[in-house]
Amino acid sequence: MVTDQDRLVAGRYRLSRQLGRGGMGTVWLAADALLDRPVAVKKLHVPPQLEDDERARLYERTRREARSAARISHPCVIIVHDVVEEEGLPCIVMEYVPSRSLSDVLRQDGPLAPEAAARTGLAMAAALRAAHAAGVLHRDVKPANVLLQEEGERVVLTDFGIAAASGTETLTRTGEFVGSINYASPERMRGGEAGPSADAWALGATLYEAVEGVPPFRRDSWVETAYAASSEPPRPMERAGVLRELIGGLLEKEPEDRLTLEQAEEWLTGAPGTVPLPAPRDDTRVAKTEEAASPPEPAERAAARRGRGSRAVTWAVCSALAAAVIAGGGWWLARDNGGAGDGSGSPSPSASHSGPSESAPPPRPPVAKGYQRVKDQLGFSVDVPDGWKRKAKAGGQQVDYVAPSRLTGLKFSVVDFAGDSPLKHWRELEPEVREKSPGYTRLRMNATSYLGQDAAIWEYTWQGRARPFHAVDLGFGREGERHYALYLSAPEAEWGTAKGHFDMAVKTFRVDSQD
Repeated sequence: MVTDQDRLVAGRYRLSRQLGRGGMGTVWLAADALLDRPVAVKKLHVPPQLEDDERARLYERTRREARSAARISHPCVIIVHDVVEEEGLPCIVMEYVPSRSLSDVLRQDGPLAPEAAARTGLAMAAALRAAHAAGVLHRDVKPANVLLQEEGERVVLTDFGIAAASGTETLTRTGEFVGSINYASPERMRGGEAGPSADAWALGATLYEAVEGVPPFRRDSWVETAYAASSEPPRPMERAGVLRELIGGLLEKEPEDRLTLEQAEEWLTGAPGTVPLPAPRDDTRVAKTEEAASPPEPAERAAARRGRGSRAVTWAVCSALAAAVIAGGGWWLARDNGGAGDGSGSPSPSASHSGPSESAPPPRPPVAKGYQRVKDQLGFSVDVPDGWKRKAKAGGQQVDYVAPSRLTGLKFSVVDFAGDSPLKHWRELEPEVREKSPGYTRLRMNATSYLGQDAAIWEYTWQGRARPFHAVDLGFGREGERHYALYLSAPEAEWGTAKGHFDMAVKTFRVDSQD
């Protein structure tokens, strides 16, 4: 049997063993005789029955793969060294990365832990953003095209075989679908224009498979898979943990509703959590949280539909409250000279999160020096600094504890009928906050966990009338139940000290049922 093993390609690259084989080619480990280094050589597969025009398109697609990858300079994108011809066929010479593909890892070792998947996803998001900045859409992001280095933490995106580069003509014919159906976005299924958001969808599908072990919409046939991806929600996630919000945001059906790669990279930079938690979540508590997040049975769905109107009204009220704070200023943002702040008009974005956990909270630390434990009428207790005064808010859903300077304060919100996603609501609220807050800069906005519940955190700065301000808001809860939010605002110059008061509130906050 004739094989390519030990073949010398282009008089320079000697093939030694196969690294992988796909529909378009075989990748070989080879030795570069000129530079004395290992390389990877991708040799094209050409079915003998191809017509001349199809053969020409296949050749050009291979050359384009090399050109597309060569346009991108990023440590998480495969490096192309050369393009040569062997027996009239183009071959791509790439860097050799000792690795296994994510697909192989999942098949051999099983799903990744959310933390490991987050690291992989962060590298992929950065690689795709670099590709898009270079004018290249990958269009075939999937576990088989993600390499995980065997020694080290490097993650490499490879196989730009069907990439679309700006300034070049398409190589696909009308009605032709090229790519992997399990990771293709709904707009690609519909034959529409595939932009950067299509790569974001594929990142979401890849992360879903990384933690769950199967693609999110796989069915028995490609037609059923395409229909599910276009019109049905993904299968409930059982292992995603704090990645659930991110994956769901990347798998939104409409491109304009989908998380961007920039948002995904920002989120993953803070994964799996960015606030100090009282205790890590153990496996039992994770399982309870994820089970609660699964879609209810039919009878429960009917009840959920009956309650949707009241939740919608609650969300509308919350948004109106946020808008009122924006328009009139918060209690420590209303005035400057001898008053309660700068009148910056930036709200506490805490009008939407979820509800309290049913699992037992970790032991609460004793009251620290300089703090007092208050039992508030809204049904919670928390440690606040000595000398801070309580100020109740109209409507009985918010209470403030204000520092003597009246420039710094903690706000605690209690809202009935929490929504299903605090992160999604914050994304919806952010444009209004940005518009009303001069110099608004988002520092982070991502999902996390708190007291065994899914949570989300938003931190940002803005310019008040007399000084810059800094705020952070943590919300948590369960859909349809009560939502609790912890918010701190302070002058930027005092943030180093003020942030410690927020951290203390996070450590000591308990609802009455948890005391």
